[in-house]
Amino acid sequence: MQYLKYIGICASVLGPILLIAGCAVNPVTGQSNFVMMSEDDEIKLGREANPDIIKQYGGIYDNPALQSYVQNIGESLAAVSHRNKLVYRFTVLDSPMVNAFALPGGYIYITRGLLAYLNSEAELAAVLGHEIGHVTARHSVRTISIARAADIGFAIGSILAPELQTQAAQNIFNILGNALISGYGRDNELEADRLGAEYLARDGYDPQAMIKVIEVLKNQEEFEKQLAAEEGREPRIYHGVFASHPDNDTRLQQVVGSAEVLKSDSANHDDREGFLNQIDGMVFGDSEREGIIRDNVFYHSALGIAFKFPTDWKIDNLPERLTAHPRNNDGLLQLIVQDLNRDYTPREFMTVKLKLSKLKQEEELNPAGLEGYTAVAKVNTPFGKRDTRFSVIYLNSSAFVFMGTAKDARAFEQYDQEFLATAKSFHPLESKELPLARAKSIRLYKIQQGDNVDKFAKRSALSNHPVEQLRLLNAIYPAGEPVAGQWFKIVQ
Repeated sequence: MQYLKYIGICASVLGPILLIAGCAVNPVTGQSNFVMMSEDDEIKLGREANPDIIKQYGGIYDNPALQSYVQNIGESLAAVSHRNKLVYRFTVLDSPMVNAFALPGGYIYITRGLLAYLNSEAELAAVLGHEIGHVTARHSVRTISIARAADIGFAIGSILAPELQTQAAQNIFNILGNALISGYGRDNELEADRLGAEYLARDGYDPQAMIKVIEVLKNQEEFEKQLAAEEGREPRIYHGVFASHPDNDTRLQQVVGSAEVLKSDSANHDDREGFLNQIDGMVFGDSEREGIIRDNVFYHSALGIAFKFPTDWKIDNLPERLTAHPRNNDGLLQLIVQDLNRDYTPREFMTVKLKLSKLKQEEELNPAGLEGYTAVAKVNTPFGKRDTRFSVIYLNSSAFVFMGTAKDARAFEQYDQEFLATAKSFHPLESKELPLARAKSIRLYKIQQGDNVDKFAKRSALSNHPVEQLRLLNAIYPAGEPVAGQWFKIVQ
């Protein structure tokens, strides 16, 4: 906890630190803060890490009109902020994760996964305003400065993207990894909410939109906790720092309410319909570029493949690999893809490219007539050094490598047949499967008299808790029903 002494006591910082750091006036509070970088350094750090963030989150979502819409709203809010001379860049990331965050220097991101759960332009503005608040209050800069001063950057942990290699990315992710996912702590998050509400009011929106969007996120958090419990994993929660519901959070109500004095009589811009039109047709869930998972079957149109994971296993579709594990987390199955640049047999690929030795339980593997090989080798795994089932299958110029392991010998024996069954299900994508390889998308439907959520859930492309997901998407969670005449988001 030594690093905490640097917070708010800039005038007392002595010795060598003064050679590399100093005091800076916080643009929001007017008070001096201890910082270890100039504004130019802050901008440079964000600029250098920006490409890695985009890569890690699946790239920029390919919808120029939506990108421009988000950029324009963000710029309008930034223009009334405490740091309106910065050049802000707002990017919609092609990720199904529910997240938004800001890097130093005005680089602000929102995922299409979060956009799907918003229901008005005012709510989008609230998210962007909150992230602008983190930039204007220099929360990330202050966090980096404190960590550097105490030399604890690596101790905080690179949990956002540990595989990123550039120094710029490492500097940010080592220190800000947790903050970018879970927030900067209650006080700083409340300050970002207060600033966001202020910017909303100054830009013609009702600051209460901040309460609405936090309610959306809180409901999403409750649903995510339910899913995580069912799937035996930790919940993935965006800024999950509030213990109580927004309606009952006194401090949140106070900080947002303080912006009411800045609201003009005309500060009521909402534009629900305009926002919904912008996200009509937006991809929901996995993208075709990363592959589509339906009922534990993986389809990838670009790679031209399909195969089935074990039933009821939880699948994570990551940029560099696919992973799956059973509900009790005592097993793990992964798929990676490598280029074939030498004329190896599949077995030689295992011994030369994968550097496996002492193979056992070896046999040829020819799913759908393809060339392949499978064997067991003892290697280092997340469970320690364990027996692991490797299956290598060739298709075109790629080697598809399945790796299955388990917590102990008994679990491995239990799951090994499922590891093999997954590899044996691998096949070139068939023409009849092409529709299944297309991404799901958000579509708008105008509610008619007698319509209800159950009706849409039965027709939905959603396979996991469709009723709950449709209610979350339309801000009527946990038990609401749509109203005749309103636009309703469905998933096809």
